Amino acid sequence: MSGEDEEIRAGGETADDGIRGTARGTAPVPLSVLDLVTVGAGSTASRAVRTAVDIARRAERRGFHRYWVAEHHSMPGVASSSPAVLLAHLAAHTERIRLGSGGVMLPNHAPLVIAEQFGTLEAMAPGRVDLGLGRAPGTDGATAAALRRTERLHEGADEFPQQLAELTRFLDDSFPDGHPYAKIHAVPGPVQATSPGGVQDPHRPPLWLLGSSGFSARLAGSLGLPFAFAHHFSAANTLPALDLYRASFRPSETLAEPYALIGVAALAAEAEQEARRQVMTGALSMVRLRTGRPGLVPSPEEAEAYRFNELERGFVDSWLGNVIHGTPDAVRQGLDDLAKRTGADELMITANAHGGPARLRSYELIADAYGLPG
Repeated sequence: MSGEDEEIRAGGETADDGIRGTARGTAPVPLSVLDLVTVGAGSTASRAVRTAVDIARRAERRGFHRYWVAEHHSMPGVASSSPAVLLAHLAAHTERIRLGSGGVMLPNHAPLVIAEQFGTLEAMAPGRVDLGLGRAPGTDGATAAALRRTERLHEGADEFPQQLAELTRFLDDSFPDGHPYAKIHAVPGPVQATSPGGVQDPHRPPLWLLGSSGFSARLAGSLGLPFAFAHHFSAANTLPALDLYRASFRPSETLAEPYALIGVAALAAEAEQEARRQVMTGALSMVRLRTGRPGLVPSPEEAEAYRFNELERGFVDSWLGNVIHGTPDAVRQGLDDLAKRTGADELMITANAHGGPARLRSYELIADAYGLPG
């Protein structure tokens, strides 16, 4: 019996169903990449984008399952304000790896615009585009108001499900007769199959819900959607949210069983001291962000010279407690333990550091530690 036959027999679907990944090497679950496309002090956004391409291509070669970028705004050290634009660029430089948003912040955009953008991406990279959605602004309140052209931020429990339902209708071209949007179509999209000579594209980007608390966990479960939890900045909520997702899950056309990935901050280096030196750049960057001073990611030398006050030191110690870092063996053990403790179906690794070479090297070392191909 082939490996594919075994997958069908065991789960009813192949691992390549657009959502589930395949654990490679000795990894306990599929491994993926979340890239914030960070801009370090002394560097440029252009270089950050080139590094993103390098990471995506390296991840593809080493057997990582997917590569996502996240929407952020008004943050000098994060060059991922336009996920759809970045993903189009990455699609042109990769061949197999799944590409997606982790995520697009749905309340920031008209659902029709998102459906058009991701329909276009699907046409560029058929069968390998994910649409991950969040309900936070991805920035501060003032910037969110500027994005949305309103002082009232639409993130409530009532409005987000409505926005999600509208987006789903546009993606599926399924507004009922009599609906105000019944004759409006997201293009590229299914409507093209109903035009004379039209052929239905077999793919539609799968929807994921992202969250750092219980709201999206419950909603994803009730809709039978895959769920991605931001463990890398909300570790205390990880287990409750995953439990809520699984308890709320209802089978759907998308999934017969729950599927949850978690975002994990992890960085490997040949020596433990060097790994610590690199992750401290991210720690200082987070301190500045949390105290209203966002900027470029500082260099290791700047982070080493910085003198944290008592309050900042407490924050850094807490933040570093959720960053798996050290030698490749130590990082592998940390990821193994986290997968076992949470029961996550997939680990999405984000390596936050000042320079592209350190981040690229980290993904290589993790791949080597698990015996991934390439």
